[in-house]
Amino acid sequence: MTSFELFIGNKNYSSWSLRPWIALRHKKIPFEEKLVPFDFENGNPEFRAFSPSMKVPVLKDGDLTVWDSLAILEYAADCFPEKGLWPEDKRARATARAVSAEMHSGFSALRNACPMNMRRPIEVLAVDVAVTADIERILEIWSECLENSGGPFLFGDFTIADAMYAPVVSRFATYTLTDAPVYQQYHAALTGTDAWQAWEADALKETWYVAVDEV
Repeated sequence: MTSFELFIGNKNYSSWSLRPWIALRHKKIPFEEKLVPFDFENGNPEFRAFSPSMKVPVLKDGDLTVWDSLAILEYAADCFPEKGLWPEDKRARATARAVSAEMHSGFSALRNACPMNMRRPIEVLAVDVAVTADIERILEIWSECLENSGGPFLFGDFTIADAMYAPVVSRFATYTLTDAPVYQQYHAALTGTDAWQAWEADALKETWYVAVDEV
């Protein structure tokens, strides 16, 4: 029997922690949450006890350690194929992997300018052309995926791709980065899940303040 332990950081700030957490919670894959806050500018020295990279999230399954968000999600998909973490159709699955990998490695302008911060008051943030280009590309991905699948999630049912883009939905809302209809549609789908609402409720109760993530 798989017994997952998921080590995460602050729910208010940790976009990478949100990704596997929301997928496991939404798909009802059992796990024990271990929250270790990064209340230091460069993380937390306690991460060394469980994280080879000194970053979160980290998944432990017995004596196995997996220390990357996308790798954690892939491992969960292998352990629980019946949960549909990837689309069944191989062409849709290839596209889902491609857009997930693009999020994993790209959009650095958006990440740097607009850190995830669920507690921050919602207000418009002026952004530069690089961030605008990231926003436009993300909206293009969402539009194509939702049009092809029919929604409500990028590939119909919730998949790893939705987990990878969940923090972006939060960023778009916090900094009022777009009012595009496709964003409004996708925002409603993701924020309407029990998993999102549980994470956000916990995030809003946190009191840790990390200056580098405050814009």
